[in-house]
Amino acid sequence: MPDHALVTGGSRNIGGAIAQRLTADGFKVIVVDMVKPEHDALDSFIEVDLSDAAALPGRLANAIVGRTVTRLVNNAGIAAPASLEDTDPASLDAVAAVNLKAPIICAQALLPDMKAAGRGRIVNISSRVALGKELRTVYSASKAGLHGMTKTWALELGRHGITVNAVGPGPIRTSLFDAVNPPGDPRTEAIIRAVPAARLGTPDDVADAVSFFLSDRAGFVTGQVLYVCGGMTIGSA
Repeated sequence: MPDHALVTGGSRNIGGAIAQRLTADGFKVIVVDMVKPEHDALDSFIEVDLSDAAALPGRLANAIVGRTVTRLVNNAGIAAPASLEDTDPASLDAVAAVNLKAPIICAQALLPDMKAAGRGRIVNISSRVALGKELRTVYSASKAGLHGMTKTWALELGRHGITVNAVGPGPIRTSLFDAVNPPGDPRTEAIIRAVPAARLGTPDDVADAVSFFLSDRAGFVTGQVLYVCGGMTIGSA
């Protein structure tokens, strides 16, 4: 019986591409999201607010009964763009609930299955913003924190055959990106010019990296952060 993979925020955009790629890889995909999936590459769907730390554990427990879930992709995330002067400290709680607390709760829910199977893969979706970006005080803090969690979990779980890695996307063309940065707009063109690879990334670019980290081939790679950014994290074009 194929192993199951659980993908948070897997209904569309990057998460949707990950769900579709993992289905093609032979996994049975469980999508956890607030919105209904825009694709059919899934075995089941859990509709839940990932920021609801009281409800999430129970929903996850019910969803994995009778399934062997050995893959986890913590993809869901939210941002609260603002300058330092305009940052509401309360926004840190809201962002951390999805970007940090939910990954912990999801990992805790799946660890018994992974340990029992003697194998497991966890991939946390980070961002190049973890390295710093204007107007992203809260978001960058959460993603930098996710890096720390990734490395800590890798140290704790390696002896159980479980690897933990992170993928940090750069500018990726999604529906949200296009809404804020319309194709052909001078600001959009400036973003593209700043990418050494001379193009925006696609959700499939991220899904390919996730696919590797979740594969059996990646058993000796853990605690790493892979930036899928077209070279933006190593300098400007």
